[in-house]
Amino acid sequence: MFDIGRRSALKLAAGLAVIPSVARAQATKIVIATGVDPSFSAYYVAKQAGIFAKNGLEVQLNTGPSGSAMVALLIQNQVQSAFGAEQAGLLNHNLDPNVVVAAEGAMLARWYGIVGKDIANMDALKGKRLGIARGSGSEVFWLAAVSKLKLDTKDYKIVQVEAPEMVAALERGDIDAYSAWEPWLTRGAAAVKGARLVVDNVGIIEGRVFIYINKDWATQNHAAALSLMRSMIEATELINTKRDEAAGFVAKFLKLDVSLTKMLMDKLTFDIHLDQQSVGNFQIAEAQLKSIGRLAKPVSWNTLFYPELLRELAPNKVNYKLPDA
Repeated sequence: MFDIGRRSALKLAAGLAVIPSVARAQATKIVIATGVDPSFSAYYVAKQAGIFAKNGLEVQLNTGPSGSAMVALLIQNQVQSAFGAEQAGLLNHNLDPNVVVAAEGAMLARWYGIVGKDIANMDALKGKRLGIARGSGSEVFWLAAVSKLKLDTKDYKIVQVEAPEMVAALERGDIDAYSAWEPWLTRGAAAVKGARLVVDNVGIIEGRVFIYINKDWATQNHAAALSLMRSMIEATELINTKRDEAAGFVAKFLKLDVSLTKMLMDKLTFDIHLDQQSVGNFQIAEAQLKSIGRLAKPVSWNTLFYPELLRELAPNKVNYKLPDA
């Protein structure tokens, strides 16, 4: 009796041990990509908190110099989703209509700005070298500042610098100031002697970041795409209801101090939706790109947005009217 019972127990234990590996084998593998700042917290939290795994996804999360720089990887389905700003979406959708907007992920209330070394104001920056990461929120904010503050771009020497290199470039004296977003604003002001925030985005533009997806992949893998969007909604709910826990996940992923991470996250409004303000920010980006001659062809508003996934999960979160063609 003992031997039979023991053998049965061993068989049962062995069977139970197999279940996790079977679940892992059934998970859909996807690759997503973005930058390294807390505005993309929904990605980090979904990964670190196991939300992707709970929803049947095995996710490889890649990071680069900015979220916008990674949006280009959606072309030819090199990644299945990316998190970035508006210009990147417009430029890459023009190159490949499969690069589409699935949802807005966060609103950046006090997030962008210009940090300068021994620069008191924008007048003092005239004739100096300003670091810009083209095609990212860095350029979006700079062009919005040009418009709102009625600046003349000929007064400033623009230097292409990716965001992670800006603080070091400022310290070396390669540039006199840079346009960027958090945490680079706080880091630069703290790390470089004489550096300070010259102007921020309050009253100039409300920054936003968007979740992009490869449409072909999403339509051919509807269940996985739906799981991705469900994970974004659940991660955002965790961020909003358990901020300390979420900040811990984000800080661990970004290798930031937890208190700094929480302070930065409190500058953001996290919500997964698509509304008229979302569309409005793309219209601002369209006007900016036209003004600098970088919009190769008109925006295809009818194909840029792909609300189907969000509408299926949370129909009340989709509410907008497209601009006239």
